[in-house]
Amino acid sequence: MPTEPAELADRLGRWSAGHGPLYLLLAARLRRLVDEGELLPGTVLPPDRVLAATLAVGRGTVVAAYEELRREGRISRRQGSGTRVAGPPRTAAQESTGAPVFLHLLEPRDDVILLACAAPTSPPPILLAAYERMPARLAGIKDDLGYHPAGHPQLRRAVARHYARRGVPTDPGQVLITNGGQQALSLLARAFARPGGTVLVEAPTYPGALEVFREHAVRLRTLPVGLDGFEAATRSPSHRPDLAYVVSTHHNPTGAVLPPLARRRLVAAAADAGVPLVDDEVLADLAFPGHQVPSPLAAFGASVISVGSLGKSVWGGLRIGWVRAARPVIDRLARLRAVHDLGGNLPAQLAAAELLPGLADHCRQGAAERRARHDHLRALLAQRLPEWQAPPVTGGHALWVRLPYGDGGSFAQTALRHGVVALPGRGLDASGGSREFLRLHFLADPGTLAEAVRRLATAWREPGGGRGPGVPAPRAPAV
Repeated sequence: MPTEPAELADRLGRWSAGHGPLYLLLAARLRRLVDEGELLPGTVLPPDRVLAATLAVGRGTVVAAYEELRREGRISRRQGSGTRVAGPPRTAAQESTGAPVFLHLLEPRDDVILLACAAPTSPPPILLAAYERMPARLAGIKDDLGYHPAGHPQLRRAVARHYARRGVPTDPGQVLITNGGQQALSLLARAFARPGGTVLVEAPTYPGALEVFREHAVRLRTLPVGLDGFEAATRSPSHRPDLAYVVSTHHNPTGAVLPPLARRRLVAAAADAGVPLVDDEVLADLAFPGHQVPSPLAAFGASVISVGSLGKSVWGGLRIGWVRAARPVIDRLARLRAVHDLGGNLPAQLAAAELLPGLADHCRQGAAERRARHDHLRALLAQRLPEWQAPPVTGGHALWVRLPYGDGGSFAQTALRHGVVALPGRGLDASGGSREFLRLHFLADPGTLAEAVRRLATAWREPGGGRGPGVPAPRAPAV
């Protein structure tokens, strides 16, 4: 059903307020209308020239905004049939076009194996023990309303000591507690990223970060993993990014660990350029036995902004994350958070404060099992899908698997029909690359991993199988 230009202009509202390229702001507003269901799938959008005239902008602004949404899979454009809303992406394959990667959490299905979202599936004993002591702790609280926008002082002290043990002296005033690492990234984007501004990211990188930055209508400029080439990318003041984002330890999704010298150079380059550097350390504690991780980026410079979380190392349901940064940054973030959220769950924060001193031991105790499941998944892939490349990693939670040919997004759609949710590489790569990759986590139990690989192998041998036209199906290996 067609949408009248004037009606669409009214729905868009004051999309042009703010700074930066109008096409990004227009795309951001249209994206929200699509994702929130105000523009339903199948809706015919106005032609470029008509909408441009209605909004009093150049036709190029509308064309560029439509193209942005077409690349994300939210609209389709065909000669002769116009521009239509495709709707918010809803499958693993559609996620590869830049759509939200959390839809499987919002719409869970009992008949699929989730290899897209890696996290512990149950609270560990260390957390249960902390909550067992909670009634007495809560009964002893006096003269405390329970609102702590920057986080409960006890947990801020515990996080500060956590960094001190890792060689980064930290004052509690340098710590902001958040509802997980995702909220931390959202606050940082709100604080530093201007609509139309630029954020430097790795290609590929954590897809949740890409979603956060896209929500703020920024340009995503990509560099190789480790932000190699950072100095050249920030040399010109006119092209200086608002923010740079890196996953320096057990990189999501490749598993890479940035060497100490490269860390020192990256931090120095960011300081020289005056670009805030965000180091996502959510996976930093998940090293396999025998592998030493380098000092945090924050050990090489006071300007680094570190993001941490207990979601991957303890349990996602705890919803405890943090930002460690200079005091002015923390004060700014605390003011932003107070507007939207007066503070996190107090029992959860007190429990986290209790378990943080034992976090390193907890992670070491689980390291051998994580390594065993990593090895198990690689062995299963080598047996049933020997043409796939699944390099080993030294920690983290996932393998970055390269298909021998074809498109990971197309194959992910086939895999979903066989009951496996895999994360296609393109959704993790803002440059549009990594199409031949899948991210598969190895945290599931051995039986589940075996069944998942069996289904993946069946999907791969299916005619088509996401490999692209003209590519024959491979023969099944002897098992």
